Amino acid sequence: MTPEDLTAPGAYPGLHLTLNEDGILEIVIRNERTLNSVNAGAHRALTYIWRDIDAAEGIRCVLIRGEGRGFSSGGDFTLIEEMAGDFTALARVWREARDLVYNVINCGKPIVSAIHGPCVGAGLAVALLADVSVAAKSARILDGHVRLGVAAGDHAAIIWPLLCGLNKAKYHLLTGEPVSGEEAERIGLVSLCVPDDELLDRAWQVARRLASGSPTAVRWTKYALNNWLRAMGPTFDASLALEFLGFTGPDVKEGLASLREKREPRFAEDAPI
Repeated sequence: MTPEDLTAPGAYPGLHLTLNEDGILEIVIRNERTLNSVNAGAHRALTYIWRDIDAAEGIRCVLIRGEGRGFSSGGDFTLIEEMAGDFTALARVWREARDLVYNVINCGKPIVSAIHGPCVGAGLAVALLADVSVAAKSARILDGHVRLGVAAGDHAAIIWPLLCGLNKAKYHLLTGEPVSGEEAERIGLVSLCVPDDELLDRAWQVARRLASGSPTAVRWTKYALNNWLRAMGPTFDASLALEFLGFTGPDVKEGLASLREKREPRFAEDAPI
């Protein structure tokens, strides 16, 4: 895998890649029509690009951001509908969701995320699993699983309690209440919070600092620290299995319908467990 392969047009649907002279690979999530939502192709690209980055020569650091008004608005309704109605699609996306988290964790190159506006779904997973997360004050971080009617899988169980503590993690993951950039920094969910107009400058400063450091020192420090996340693998696997089990039940259909109709959901009064 060469940098030219990575940055070839269309190599990763929904993502625009640029390799800068200082070895920083910029990834831009692009789907401005739907606030950078992630469809099936983009979800697959966002999953497996990290293995390619890890193997590619000439990349010293990665900076990922969203185009336009936000980082990412999460999975698009078509993908969610497909998962709820097609077992093969459900199994495919389960594997991608699993691989996305582990691929980011195991990518040797340091990753910086620049978060502004809405940050949801697979985009949120990458943003918070990044080695350094820089959020604008206007950032709106939201794990919307419970609102959709499924368990908070993806990245949530593996990293939120580690970043902001179990009580804060439970509060935001069980209620679905969004977190602003300022609040995210206060509780430790992100590394830094800056004014909106300083976001990209600050993220690039961090990326350049990481790119100019000793590659072995930076990458091996990341590897050792990420053993905290690897140790949470069984918790993550359980949360992901329960999330995808929820896609076979009735609540996700009601959750999706309520989101489409922009109304409060009317979930079942009790659970079968």
